[in-house]
Amino acid sequence: MANSPLLSRPGAVAGAGIDAGTAAHYGELNKEQRALSNGAAVADMSHFEVVTLAGEDRLTWLNTLSSQALTGLRPGQSTQTLLLTVQGRIEFDIRVLADTDKLWLLVEPGQAEPLAAFLNRMRFMLRVEITDVSERFAILGACAAQPSLEKYPVWVDPWPGVTEGGYAYSAPEHPGAERPWFEYIVPADELETAVGQTPLAGMLAVEALRIAAWRPRFGFDTDEKTIPQELDLLRTAVHLDKGCYKGQETVARVHNIGRPPRRLVFLQLDGSMHTLPALGSEVRIGEKSVGTLTSVASHFEAGPIGLALIKRNIDPDTDVEVVDGDEHYAAKQETIVSPDAGQTAGRFTGFLRTPH
Repeated sequence: MANSPLLSRPGAVAGAGIDAGTAAHYGELNKEQRALSNGAAVADMSHFEVVTLAGEDRLTWLNTLSSQALTGLRPGQSTQTLLLTVQGRIEFDIRVLADTDKLWLLVEPGQAEPLAAFLNRMRFMLRVEITDVSERFAILGACAAQPSLEKYPVWVDPWPGVTEGGYAYSAPEHPGAERPWFEYIVPADELETAVGQTPLAGMLAVEALRIAAWRPRFGFDTDEKTIPQELDLLRTAVHLDKGCYKGQETVARVHNIGRPPRRLVFLQLDGSMHTLPALGSEVRIGEKSVGTLTSVASHFEAGPIGLALIKRNIDPDTDVEVVDGDEHYAAKQETIVSPDAGQTAGRFTGFLRTPH
């Protein structure tokens, strides 16, 4: 994509990799995080992509393809859904916003074209229209509702609530409750005007707050083998009482009688290193590799933090190391997905479900 016009703002330093095209930061990383966290700044996420789904059959049709129950979605309501393989592995992670005449589908950079192609292959004779509108719309992220942006459609993150039909694999006390999240869908040619004089935060701030909220990100905390249970995504993206979608049998089997092979954990990294390990670094106990660092950031209050996918049966009380070449970063685990996740058949679980 073309570079965001907001990269011309004073102090802007361009991001790299998947977040190229927008600012990594604007020169004041901690100040930006604090302002974003307090709702006093917005983040330029114009490199994220947008697909629209119109037509009379849009809700019922997408409902048959994806993991979330969508038929009752009303204009202005937000949710999250997944498209899975037959083996239950995550192919697409979609943020869904219902509008009066369409669904807005928000996805990671580079995902709109393959998503639109997949949906078009599955359309058959149904009354749906699939359009990649990524060039025409941009995303602005915020930790609080923005009155200056209220005229634009806004996706509200259901995380970390447990939506109807969902299930939590982590404790009721969740740090994500401290990070409400809003994504405004703004016409690309109105982006600079929409921001106006509102302070900006870069993607490094977005990522630090996301990681602290234990919120998994597609393409970072997922790989070609990831299933929803490993990331606690049954909270917001899966309706367990809904069937008839690809991957549903695997989701139900692992949840009811099996266990996910890996689990997402939060890592508090040793702050004395003054550097951050690279994404993909090994997580070890002694000489034994037990997982992979999937996200990492420097948080304005907590210091260096990360998310990692590790083997399910690793003791949550065991300290680990993150190894990046010759550098070894001591780290403490915090449980996101319990080692006991799964095998719920016959267990009383009602206390874990809450309306959202």
